[in-house]
Amino acid sequence: MNINQQKQSCKDFSYLSDQKQDPNEDTEWNEILRDFGILPPKEEPKDEIEEMVLRLQKEAMVKPYEKMTLAELKEAEDEFDDEDMRAIEMYREKRLQEWKVLKKKQKFGELREISGNQYVNEVTNAEKDVWVIIHLYRSSIPMCLLVNQHLSLLARKFPETKFVKAIVNSCIDHYHDNCLPTIFVYKNGQIEGKFIGIVECGGINLKLEELEWKLAEVGAIQTDLEENPKKVIVDVMVSSIRNTSIYDDTDSSNSDNEDTK
Repeated sequence: MNINQQKQSCKDFSYLSDQKQDPNEDTEWNEILRDFGILPPKEEPKDEIEEMVLRLQKEAMVKPYEKMTLAELKEAEDEFDDEDMRAIEMYREKRLQEWKVLKKKQKFGELREISGNQYVNEVTNAEKDVWVIIHLYRSSIPMCLLVNQHLSLLARKFPETKFVKAIVNSCIDHYHDNCLPTIFVYKNGQIEGKFIGIVECGGINLKLEELEWKLAEVGAIQTDLEENPKKVIVDVMVSSIRNTSIYDDTDSSNSDNEDTK
């Protein structure tokens, strides 16, 4: 029997063999099939130690300073050579610029108290293109305290916007309580929005999201809310009123029919 006949014989026999047999199993038959090219070469098991070494080598290629803070870089300067120091300087400058950009975006982040004599400097003459929200309040009015709570949370959520509050008497003499709370929204010295009194500010049951939406509509903050949360409440109320009206009309109609009979 020549080589070709042997190969054909092996192929024919392989079809008769158990199809579930593992081709990587160490058997004499599998070795014969591999010799004739019927089975692919046996897969070599992966060396876990070798894989670990390769992974550690890859991690070692990452310069240690790329994982350090600016303070840690300062402390470890003596451990690097000249080439590393040049790379560190470039890396430090990059991190510093990133920090400045972040700091500029997050320069406020709290609801600050100001007095009347600070109004012009802090609000009217604030930095160019900075949105300023000022709440004029009186601590004896519960609604003012609620607005202050909401504004404090929004100031942390939107640190790029300036949030301030001021006792109304320090800014405006003889300001009527009916006009409180009062919220003014400024940009570049101009009033872009205002909410005067309980109703305009959202009512005594004002929710945080409702105030956020009001300020976003003016443009002072960039909200992630997709729709006015107050609209949902209004829609439910309108639906309820309509259903009640329909129910009342039905009862009235039935009553009229009975009277006719």
